Amino acid sequence: MADAASRLTTLAEELLGQPLPLRLRAWDGSEAGPAGGPVLIVRDRRALRRMIWKPGELGLARAWVAGEIDVEGDLYDALDRLSGLLWERGEDTRSLLDSVRDPRLRAAAGTLLRIAGPLPPPKPPAEEIRGRSGGRHTRRRDKQAISHHYDVGNDFYELVLGPSMVYSCAYWTEDGTLEDAQRDKLDLIARKLNLREGDRLLDVGCGWGSMALHAAREYGAKVVGITLSREQAAYARKRIAEEGLTDRIEIRVQDYRDVADGPYDAISSIGMAEHVGAVRYREYADTLYGLLRPGGRLLNHQISRRPEPDEGAYEVDPFIDAYVFPDGELAPMGRTLSTLEDAGFEVRDVEAIREHYALTLRRWVANLERDWDRAVRFTSPGRARIWRLYMAASAVSFERNRIGVNQFLAVRTPVSGKSGTALRPRVWNEKRD
Repeated sequence: MADAASRLTTLAEELLGQPLPLRLRAWDGSEAGPAGGPVLIVRDRRALRRMIWKPGELGLARAWVAGEIDVEGDLYDALDRLSGLLWERGEDTRSLLDSVRDPRLRAAAGTLLRIAGPLPPPKPPAEEIRGRSGGRHTRRRDKQAISHHYDVGNDFYELVLGPSMVYSCAYWTEDGTLEDAQRDKLDLIARKLNLREGDRLLDVGCGWGSMALHAAREYGAKVVGITLSREQAAYARKRIAEEGLTDRIEIRVQDYRDVADGPYDAISSIGMAEHVGAVRYREYADTLYGLLRPGGRLLNHQISRRPEPDEGAYEVDPFIDAYVFPDGELAPMGRTLSTLEDAGFEVRDVEAIREHYALTLRRWVANLERDWDRAVRFTSPGRARIWRLYMAASAVSFERNRIGVNQFLAVRTPVSGKSGTALRPRVWNEKRD
């Protein structure tokens, strides 16, 4: 097919109603579109069949995971340019072809079908989650979702996250390293919780044990960490044993709804509430409130999204749901605060650290790209491509204020009203001697 790139660019602009923001290179070597920036490479016509059957983000994602499309040049710049097509259009691009009424556009769609080649589309990539059983956010289905994301190999996570093995937003200074920023984040949380020698800390969604280790080693806390990932639990227990802290830290494979050995002096929940889901969030807040002693503190570290004009129309991102965090949901910051208050908490502080997560994600992407061949060996080419796309796209989303991340400090204030917090706010920003 002669000059496939020009034909595709013309068709895309007719269907989208605006210029294509990237240069395009097709499988025949032809190129078209604006020069001097990133190039979207369509390596195989199968990518077009995927996008015809699943217009919008999911079709593009499947083609990306399968290696049928790629980006040459600055991936962040490419995603930023594409954001107007994928995330900021006033219409639903997933049903774009279904809603075409203009005869000229119908003709363009027909031409695209002929270029795409024989139908039906290829099967989804093997990395796409399948066979989810049970209702959303039941114990069984939550365990499946967690396993899909976290049980992909600790070697892979070591490569991406670095020595800290912390999988949440770091807390940056101008010239710090990723490890410095993650240590500072853990210490910030410990100070906000006012941890003291002998305090009982529950770390909900403990990951690979980094918060538990920091709290026990630096503050003398007695920690229970819970996770639904057996691989995470095994890794955390090994680290704890190597540091000689088995008498201070217990790691359990346990659902937060099954914890029954309160009261705790403090609870940390770092990047876990995103997995809870809207239908369970009040139950989550009630459970944590019930596990704290009067005067105990909760630090809830959680990604948020911008409010929707019609909250009932909110849908989980299709790429994230199919390939990254199955059943994960984001809530607006205000809804999280209200739910904590409805459960009985007194919210004493909210700190927004959106820009910090963009910096963190860019470091994780750099780690992945620097050791790409090993990352592929540890997982699969498709899985490595998923992570590169999701982390880079997330970084752009944080930078453009489509999503944010916030730390909520909440207290189970007793009837006396004595919250135990200092008169001057944010004393935790003062470093310990």
